[in-house]
Amino acid sequence: MMNNTGGYSAFARGAGAYARVGVESGVMSASPHQLITLLFDGAQSAIRTARLHLQDGRAAEKGAAISKALDIVNNGLKAALDQERGGELAERLAALYDYVARLLLAANLHNDDERLQQAAELLENIGSAWREIDPRHSAEGV
Repeated sequence: MMNNTGGYSAFARGAGAYARVGVESGVMSASPHQLITLLFDGAQSAIRTARLHLQDGRAAEKGAAISKALDIVNNGLKAALDQERGGELAERLAALYDYVARLLLAANLHNDDERLQQAAELLENIGSAWREIDPRHSAEGV
């Protein structure tokens, strides 16, 4: 799904998105696979933060956390997809990321914890699968 020939540009786009949303660093030394893992972790963290702010009635903070999650999904995860090489899988992931973004927007608009939870579960499922295909494990024969 990451473009191996142009991997650096995908990596640079992802690294830039990651830096913009203010998630912890280590980005420049991360492989493209590790970067995507960090993006999944950052999106989950932002959604957990949004849920806490929603429960505590802090609308502005909730909105900021959801915006952070949206930025990671749209400008990190979705932007890193290689539409040419990824084919149908990349298209399906792009559609799923669009759906997650719509869930996050609706959750923000309607103060809907259930939609936040649904977005978190979808990202966890994709992120879990992503972690399992870690090329470091493949190279080690694990």
